Parts: sequence; structure tokens; C-alpha cells
Amino acid sequence: MAPPLAAPNTYIQQHNLVEQVADYLTQAIIQQHFLPGERLSEVQLSKDLGVSRAPVREAARLLESRGLLISKPRRGFFVRALNAVELEDVFDLRLCLERHAIQRLAERYSGEAERALKQQVEVLCEAAASNDGTRRIEEDLQFHRLMLHYAGNERLLRAFDNLTHELRLCITLITKTHEAPDTIAISHFKLLDALASGQAATCRDAIDYHIGVARDFVVKGVSDSGAPLP
Repeated sequence: MAPPLAAPNTYIQQHNLVEQVADYLTQAIIQQHFLPGERLSEVQLSKDLGVSRAPVREAARLLESRGLLISKPRRGFFVRALNAVELEDVFDLRLCLERHAIQRLAERYSGEAERALKQQVEVLCEAAASNDGTRRIEEDLQFHRLMLHYAGNERLLRAFDNLTHELRLCITLITKTHEAPDTIAISHFKLLDALASGQAATCRDAIDYHIGVARDFVVKGVSDSGAPLP
């Protein structure tokens, strides 16, 4: 058997650098420092971040695979602007995942799960009262991720994690179009009430309503603005 291949230290450093640039770009997109449809300049980003163009390009490719950027031949990378049809697709998939997860969770709802989810809603409400939009998004996603975690299907959770990159854009749109973003946080208590009932049908109705309201706010907001896909 051949000896294991040792990864060169330069490769590890480069990989970490790409992830750091990708994280920076993700936050910048969520906070709308880069607007939907805006072209990203590799040259300017490399100067701003103090890195070469190579990790910027690799980070952009990574974000393209996550659905946050799109590339155009000979023109570069652009911030993705989800249209109403694409938003419907994202929420449709999210509903499929979370509907199944909450019904599984209702069958195995434990004191540990209840305490963790209740604590997370309280954290989410605290975040909603702040001016930190990024934190609100992350705490919102963390609640739903915990719900899938306690549902006990790791592949279901993995599918949700793959969707969260696009969901960040969607939740950003919700907070932009919702009249009172703090009510988004409070609405999670209704999911806890449904889980406490122990009734799968009640849980399904609760998640259908919860995600349906979010979907309607986003799709209506995008439709009214006529936001095109770049």
C-alpha cells in the first residue's frame, strides 16, 4: 500500500484563504454592499483584501456553486438576483425538507430538543431587537437547523445546509419587505407550540404557514419591484 499523500502546506494555506475570501464576499452580499446584478471586480477585490487575484477567483467560483454569484463568459462574476420563479423554487424545496423534519421531530420530541429550540427562539428575538441584520439571519437559520438536527436524519440536515446559502438571500429579502422584522422572530414560538402538541398534522400546518408567509412576503416584494435576473 502506498503511503498517504501529505498535503503541501501551501495548499492548505491557499484553501483557507479562499474560504476566508468566500466568507467575506458572502457577508458583503447579504449586507448588500454588493447589490443584485452588480459585477464583482477581481482586481479591486484583490487590492481591497490584500491578496492575489487567484483566491478571489476561486472564492467567486465557490459562491457560484452555492448560488450567490453567476458567471458570464468574458464578463466575469455578478451577484445573483433571484427572480420570483427561483424564489418559489427555493421555498418549495425548503418546505419539503422542513415539513418532513418537523413531523419526524414531533414523533421524538424530547426535553432536550424543547429546551434547545426555546433557547434559540429567545436568542433570535434578542437578535431581532438589534441592528445587526446578519446576526438575525444566522440565528433564524440556526433555529431551523436545530429543528432538523433533532429530527434525527443527518442527510436531511445536509440537504438543508446546502440550501442555506440561497436562504440567506431569501431571509435578507424578508427583512427588507416585512413591515416589522421582529415579528419574524416571535412567529417561531408558534412552531414550538405545535411541537408541544405532539400532533404531526398540527406541526405540518404550522410549518406550512410559517414558511408560506415568508415566501409570500419575498415573492410579492420581488414581483412588485420587478427585480430581474442579471
